[in-house]
Amino acid sequence: MNQKAREELIRLAITLDGSWTAISAALRQGVQPPEVPLQKALTLYDEAYPESLRALRYPPWVLFYEGNPELLQQPLLSIVGSRDMNAYGRQVTIRCAAALAQRYVLVSGLARGVDGQVHRTAIASGGHTIGIIGSGLGTQYPRQNADLYAWMRKQELILSEYPFHTGVARDHFPWRNRLLAALGEKLIVTQARIRSGTMRTVSEALNLSKEVWCIPWPYDDAAGEGCNALIFQGAQILYSPEQLADFVPQRHRTCQTESQ
Repeated sequence: MNQKAREELIRLAITLDGSWTAISAALRQGVQPPEVPLQKALTLYDEAYPESLRALRYPPWVLFYEGNPELLQQPLLSIVGSRDMNAYGRQVTIRCAAALAQRYVLVSGLARGVDGQVHRTAIASGGHTIGIIGSGLGTQYPRQNADLYAWMRKQELILSEYPFHTGVARDHFPWRNRLLAALGEKLIVTQARIRSGTMRTVSEALNLSKEVWCIPWPYDDAAGEGCNALIFQGAQILYSPEQLADFVPQRHRTCQTESQ
């Protein structure tokens, strides 16, 4: 690894607010970034950069982080869902996250609703969790998850394509969703409307040939209509807690196969 090239890439990401296209153009043109202070980051040049993200059409050039990056070396599973979580969504999210937190590091988006519940349940269950956010690490959004930010930046891991000072922007979140889809071995959706960011995350997961599992919802309940539509279209149906016992991290599966 060329340390100078690595540091220049981080500085480009800082000065260009993490814009993938702007960084790409600057690299093609051989732009020399200004000597701004570095921030903690993993780059596409690093061995510790997650292999699952390299499979993306647009892998992030730089991932800024706070917390423990060694969690990226553990088996990962993504659980996502609606910001407007209702009682049923909360119940099934807790049950799924609690059952899987001892086998996987749970990945979600640190948003309100289902995402926040995934992180909280993983921590409460004695497991670990990774949050991927759509703003810089200096922005705590939403404010109601400020306690999660405080805990996770010390004990867990928070990732962002955007440098510390970058604020919230609407277009950051659909772009962030590709990372949620890519990082986990599988994707579980516990609550989703037909038109939602969650459905975009599912599209990204399908593009990567990831398994998508969805909780079924009561007939004609708009809060979970997206889950039912996905099941109809071919997603796996997660209809019983007993199914979660069959969720085995790929690394463990590979070891078992090699030992037979």
